[in-house]
Amino acid sequence: MICNHLIVKHLLKRCLENNIDLITFGCSKNLVDSEYLIKQLEEAGFSVEHDSQNPKGKIVIINTCGFIGDAKEESINTILNFAEAKKKGKISQLFVIGCLSERYSNQLQTEIPEVDKYYGKFNHKELITDLMAEYRIDLQYERTLTTPKHYAYLKISEGCNRTCSYCAIPLITGKHKSRTIESLVEEAKQLAKKGVKELQLIAQDLSYYGIDIYGKKTLKNLVNQLSDIEGIEWLRLHYAYPAGFPIDILEEMNKNPKICKYLDMALQHISDPILKAMRRQITKAQTYELLSKIREKVPEIHLRTSLITGYPNETKKDFEQLIEFVETARFERLGIFEYSHEEDTYSGKYQKDNISKKVKQERAEAIMEIQRKISRQINEQKVGKIFKTIIDRKEGDFYVGRTQFESPEVDPEILIKSDKKIEIGRFINVKIEKIDDYELFGGIES
Repeated sequence: MICNHLIVKHLLKRCLENNIDLITFGCSKNLVDSEYLIKQLEEAGFSVEHDSQNPKGKIVIINTCGFIGDAKEESINTILNFAEAKKKGKISQLFVIGCLSERYSNQLQTEIPEVDKYYGKFNHKELITDLMAEYRIDLQYERTLTTPKHYAYLKISEGCNRTCSYCAIPLITGKHKSRTIESLVEEAKQLAKKGVKELQLIAQDLSYYGIDIYGKKTLKNLVNQLSDIEGIEWLRLHYAYPAGFPIDILEEMNKNPKICKYLDMALQHISDPILKAMRRQITKAQTYELLSKIREKVPEIHLRTSLITGYPNETKKDFEQLIEFVETARFERLGIFEYSHEEDTYSGKYQKDNISKKVKQERAEAIMEIQRKISRQINEQKVGKIFKTIIDRKEGDFYVGRTQFESPEVDPEILIKSDKKIEIGRFINVKIEKIDDYELFGGIES
């Protein structure tokens, strides 16, 4: 009996030592990186838990975000917590990867030496090798999904060639690098075989896709080929840039039922002095013209944008123009950021962060209150209408779904009450019965 107990204890110890907890912060692009890494680790014989609420493994990998102050703070606090756990012997190895360590590895090593090693954003091969395993180049674009199996993010490029004054992304990821259409189609086919029905196309700048390898914008061509893949029913476009936006994609969006009438395009501001200071390469008049063209070519489109309040030297007049812009443009989806002064960026070097935290917050709250009313009005127009809806999950008494006008995680959801069991990942027709500011409630239509 004692012998058996020792064997079980030894096997349990080996199991724990082979178990990795991987924690991901930041955007969906970071999530895709984690999914690639998980696949490599699993093929190397490790058991990986992603974003576990109760980490139990002896090895911890933290995929960090280094975009703005709040995101950096969240990543650093998590590193500190696990560094303390390592001191107490609760974990044996701690590794840090991603944007934060790409940007600040030397400082982090000095401040938090308990971490076994800091890696950049693209050093997966080195991490795998340091874990005494082999990096499989043949699995470069294969991954283990952390999303529900019916949708996935497809990262079509890395990096950015824009020179926005406030943004540290080019400092972290480098110049724009498109993936080939062939490699993306192959990855999408593999995802479809696993049951993925909806692809969220992501990049730092969708508008630039293809220029670096094909000499011209080829987003439309990519989307066409992806829509031909059997099993893929929805394609959604995220993170376009307004300057140089590929207008030809709108015609395809309007006629191709697989392309969701949805576009995520960060506009950041509308005042000409602020746009110029931000180095956005677009004017107020051009922005209004672009939005008008988008809505003309795709009448049903739902636009998501993000804005920044409290940029250096933002005057009351600048902010009043932003208020008017939100009221006039009536975005279906809108997010707001308070300006974050980032070192080594153009504004970090040459402009003073001269708007108080209080004013930034007050302006952000004012924008969101306007948007709350707009969102409710837009939702009210959907009552009584029927929409094709994909079911994401069951939560309490409700099934939770989305139409083509909602992206996962960030947009409103439809709460559906049904006595019948509905398969997760299934498309059904839902009639909207009532709404609140941000959510909709519906019933199944046969």
